[in-house]
Amino acid sequence: MTSSAGRPAPAHQIVLVQGASRGIGLALAARLLQVKTVAHVYATSRQPERSEALAALTNQHPGKLTCLPLDVTREDDVARAANEVRSQHAALHGLINCAGLLHEPALRLRPEKRVEQLSSAALEAVFRVNTFGPMLMARHFAPLLMHDQAAVFASVSARVGSISDNHMGGWYTYRASKAALNQFTRTFAIEMRRRAPQLVVLALHPGTTNTRLSRPFQKNVPEDKLFEPDFVAERLLRHMMTATPRDSGRFMAWDGQDIPW
Repeated sequence: MTSSAGRPAPAHQIVLVQGASRGIGLALAARLLQVKTVAHVYATSRQPERSEALAALTNQHPGKLTCLPLDVTREDDVARAANEVRSQHAALHGLINCAGLLHEPALRLRPEKRVEQLSSAALEAVFRVNTFGPMLMARHFAPLLMHDQAAVFASVSARVGSISDNHMGGWYTYRASKAALNQFTRTFAIEMRRRAPQLVVLALHPGTTNTRLSRPFQKNVPEDKLFEPDFVAERLLRHMMTATPRDSGRFMAWDGQDIPW
C-alpha cells in the first residue's frame, strides 16, 4: 500500500480490513475497492452476512471482495481467517484494524467519569476489542506481511489514548485500551524494522467521526470537527499509501500531524 524507500507499490495489492461492516471500516473497504492497484479486498466482521452494505459492495465489485467472519475477541477466529487468506494469497500488502468498543447498552458499558465506575467486566470487554484484537491480528497475520514488498499494518487508535495529551481525565477504560494499543504499535514497529524492513506499522487517529461509536457524544462537537466516514477513509488511506519505512511506529492524526504518546 505504500511506495516505500524507492520500491514501488505492488501492482496487485491484497488488503484486509478488520471491522468492515460499518463506519470507518466499511468506508475504507469501499474506497480500497476503487483503487486500481488493489487486486483484492478482504472485509471481516463478526457476522458479515448480516451487513447489507457489504452485500452491496460484493455485488458492485464481483470477484474483488471477499467477506470473512472474524470476531477479534476469539483467537481461533483470527487464526482461521489468517489461514483462509493464506490459502488464497501468498502475501498481504495492507491490514487495517478498525473494530472499536466504547459503549454498549446491552453490557451497560459507558465511558467512566469517576474511578468508582470502573468494572472488571467493562475493562475486559473493551481491551479484548481495542487492544487484544489488533495484537492477535498481528500475531496471526504477520507472516503474510513479512516480505520484500511495500506493506502496511495500521490500527485505528484515538487521540484520547495519548498520555501526555490527557488534560480532562475520565474515560478510563477506553483511554487505557488505546494507550496500550499505541504501545503495542510502537513495539511491533521496532521488531518489524529488523524482520520486515518494508512493513510500515502505524497508529492512526481518525478524528471525531459520525459513526455509531461516537454518536452519543457528538452534542458538543463543532460541525466542522465532525467528519463523515468517507472523508476519514480518504485521509487515512492517503497517509497509508504514501508512508515509508521511516514513518513506521508513528502515531498520527487524520491530517498527517504526529500525536504525542
